[in-house]
Amino acid sequence: MLQTGSVIDGKYKILGRIGQGGMSTVYLAINEKANKTWAIKEVRTEARYDSEMNLQRLRMETELLKKLRHPRLPSIVDVIDSEGSLLIVMDYIEGHTLESLLKGSGVQSQKDVIAWGKQLCEVLGYLHRQEPPIIYRDMKPSNVMLQADGNVKLIDFGTAGEIKEQEDGEDTVCLGTPGYAAPEQWEGCGQTDARTDIYCLGITLYHLLTGHTPTEYPYIIYPIRHWNSQFSPNLEKIILKCTQRDPGKRYESCEDLQYDLEHLEELDRQCLRKQGRKLRIFLGTAALAVTVSCGAIVLHQMKERITSDTYQERMRRALEITSTEEQIEAYEQAIHLKPSVAEGYIELLNRVFLMPEENGTINFEQEEDEYLRRLLNTKISGTSTYEQALKEHPEDYDRLAYELGLAYYYYYETDGNKSYAVKWLHAAAASDTLPSSCQERARRLGTIAEYYTQLGVLDKTGDKTTSYLDYWRDLTELTEGNLTELDNAVTALRMYQELACQIYTRTQEFYRAGVTEEEMEKQLDAIQEHLQSDFDHVDWTMWGLEQMRTSLTELLKEARQQVDLLWTQDTVAGNLF
Repeated sequence: MLQTGSVIDGKYKILGRIGQGGMSTVYLAINEKANKTWAIKEVRTEARYDSEMNLQRLRMETELLKKLRHPRLPSIVDVIDSEGSLLIVMDYIEGHTLESLLKGSGVQSQKDVIAWGKQLCEVLGYLHRQEPPIIYRDMKPSNVMLQADGNVKLIDFGTAGEIKEQEDGEDTVCLGTPGYAAPEQWEGCGQTDARTDIYCLGITLYHLLTGHTPTEYPYIIYPIRHWNSQFSPNLEKIILKCTQRDPGKRYESCEDLQYDLEHLEELDRQCLRKQGRKLRIFLGTAALAVTVSCGAIVLHQMKERITSDTYQERMRRALEITSTEEQIEAYEQAIHLKPSVAEGYIELLNRVFLMPEENGTINFEQEEDEYLRRLLNTKISGTSTYEQALKEHPEDYDRLAYELGLAYYYYYETDGNKSYAVKWLHAAAASDTLPSSCQERARRLGTIAEYYTQLGVLDKTGDKTTSYLDYWRDLTELTEGNLTELDNAVTALRMYQELACQIYTRTQEFYRAGVTEEEMEKQLDAIQEHLQSDFDHVDWTMWGLEQMRTSLTELLKEARQQVDLLWTQDTVAGNLF
């Protein structure tokens, strides 16, 4: 921590602290001889970098940034080694961050966000065109400074780095901010590239427009018109394309993204012309409709009588169709007839989207998820949506919430997405209409799922909202008792697998939080005992249970090895010191 009044490198006098982050502190300094102010960023190397990313790498990357020249970037003029930290001297930029703008005045106008988006495309494109390309990797409102002239600059390069070819195709460390980071930055530490920055930029624009991020309820990226129907439909398409889970489905370059942002008004005008033609056709038919309006009241009652028969006919037809596209169309037609009935949504989900593939796997794909969300957000009249119509019929809404919660938890993109499941599982757990076993199952799964949205996330004070000790206590509580009797064999195996997997992958985090080696081993022993005593009447040939049991048995072995390794390392360290 630099002290106010101290002089760095014989020329930079510290005037005070102006910013604080998780891995760095920014100070305002002045070169009194030159009468010029600078920003000095202190990166604490012992807190930020482990054995995988050492001080040498940070120094090399910062030296690389010194060579960059762009109007949207601060100039880095000096890099100073200090005991336990690295000091980066750069331009002092007056203004305020987009994060502070969000906090102070709320969501921003579409016009401003588009203008900032185009400027950020310019600077990211410049970075990506370097040899080798530089990936920013941490785009978010707090890293963008808005100046008095309305232009923006990137102000933090703590996670930027060059793209390097690696044998395993993965980055050496996972970097980025939860909620803004692309999936490849956190899920397996995949190799980041230009499309990673495009994802982060898409989330940033989404946050500025809607005030929401995936770390906040409802924990998913709804189309922006879900929050404000006045947004441009084409801007909605642009942001959805930026934030695709699969990098191959995003924009290939910032230049392509910038082009669409610059031509947004033209695209919207084309859309309005199409709507105008449709409106003229509608008005023509409406005039004709006036002449027969007197018969509308009589026909209304007749329509109500035949709607139910038509709905069931559509549902029966969907069962008989072999083409997936025609099945989807038939179910959608049925849903349009009765949007407040859960049956159509559930049949579409289970009979089409969750049908096993030839190898037996079930994959609830992102496109299918987006299709269902668009369906639920379809407007009935005014601002009312299909989802709101369902909520007026709790029994139907609760059934759908339960099925969607399980689909997201277990099958989204093959491995499941627990953060996407939270909303639906909580709704099912709070139900007054579902069977108690379903409510309990939703509660157990929802508790685990919610931790995935909270672990490691900081609140506004900079404190972590959830500890690993809390997570451990709830996780072990959820696996108590005979789960095959409380719920069913599939849920029991899933719960035991979850606990064993978390012990295996988070051994050190649990240990640092105060969970002992004995407690971890006790839970692994308990799972083994449940396997031997609680499944006597289970048919292992059903629902892939045998494969789940084999996988769990192997996972238990690996988890024990991980716990033993941690204990050995701790013992050796204790003997040394």
